Amino acid sequence: MFTFGNPLFLLGLILIPVLYIWHRRYSSVHEGTFQISSKKLFSKRMKFKGRIIAKSLLLVQYLTIFLIILGLARPQIIDSIQETNVDVVDIVLVMDISSSMLATDFTPNRLEAVKKTAKDFINARKSDRIGILVFAGESFIQCPLTIDKEVLLALMDDIQVAEQSYDGTAIGMAIANATNRLRNSDAKSKVMILLSDGSNNAGELDPLTSADLASNFDIKIYTIGAGTNQDVSFIPGRGYIRNEIDEVTLKSIANRTNGKYFRATNVVGLEDVYKTIDELERTEIEIKEFTRYKELFGWLLIPAMIIGLGGHTIDRTIFRKQL
Repeated sequence: MFTFGNPLFLLGLILIPVLYIWHRRYSSVHEGTFQISSKKLFSKRMKFKGRIIAKSLLLVQYLTIFLIILGLARPQIIDSIQETNVDVVDIVLVMDISSSMLATDFTPNRLEAVKKTAKDFINARKSDRIGILVFAGESFIQCPLTIDKEVLLALMDDIQVAEQSYDGTAIGMAIANATNRLRNSDAKSKVMILLSDGSNNAGELDPLTSADLASNFDIKIYTIGAGTNQDVSFIPGRGYIRNEIDEVTLKSIANRTNGKYFRATNVVGLEDVYKTIDELERTEIEIKEFTRYKELFGWLLIPAMIIGLGGHTIDRTIFRKQL
C-alpha cells in the first residue's frame, strides 16, 4: 500500500501555482531590465532561444520545489506481514474393541458408530497430531501420532473387534500405553479420549493408577461411556450380553486428569460428545501482524538536489546569467 508519512506537507504544492501566477504578473517589476531602441535588433532565433532558456530554468525551479515537497511528505510503501503461531494439541483416541462393541443398540453397531464419529472428529482437527490406540484384553497402537489425516482415516477403517483370545476390557493398560505415547510430547496440550462400553476386567494395571500416571505428565483424559441403559444387548452370532459400563471409574479417571466424563446412549449423543470435546480442546491460534515501511523520500530529495544544483550551475555558467 502506498501512503505518505507526513501528508500535511502536500499542502505546500499550492506554492507552485501561486509562484507561477506571481511570476506571470509581477516578475518583470522585480527583475533587472534594460531598454533598447527596437526589438528588431534581435533576431527571431535569438528571441526564441531566450524564451526557451527562461522557461526551462523556470521549469527546473518548479520541478525542484515539487520534488522537495513530495520528499518532505515522506512517501512510503507499507507491507503488512502476518506471523501465525499455532498451538498444536496432541490427541490419542483410545477405543474399546472388545466383543461387546458389536452390540446393535447403535446403528449398525457400537464399533461402526464410534469409527464414523471418530473420523468426523479427525477431519475437524486441521493442524493437530492424532494417534489411535485400540484395546480389549490387551492394547495395541493402531496409528502413532501423525498429522496425516488420510493415513488416520484409512487405519480407522481397518479397526475390527478383537479376536476372542484377546477379548476383555483392559482400561488401565490402555491408559498406560497411551500415556507412553504422549509423555514425551512437546505439545502445549496432551489429550486422551478414551471410549469404552464396559468395565475393567483385564490387564495388570488398575485404571485409576494409570490415570494418576497420566496426570503426572499433564495428560488430560476425556472418558466416554458408550451404550444404552438396557440390561442386555444383542450381538449377531454371539448372543446376548449384559451392558455394564463402569461409570464410577470412568468419571474418576476424567476427574483425576482434569478431563470430563460423557455418556452416549445413541449415535446422535455420540456425535455430540465428540463435537463438545472438539470445542473444549480448540487449538489456539496467535496472529501477530508486523508493518514494514519502505521510505521513498530519498528517490525524490536526491533528484531534487541534483536538478536544483544542476539548473543553478547551468544558469550561472553556460547561460552566463548574473544575479
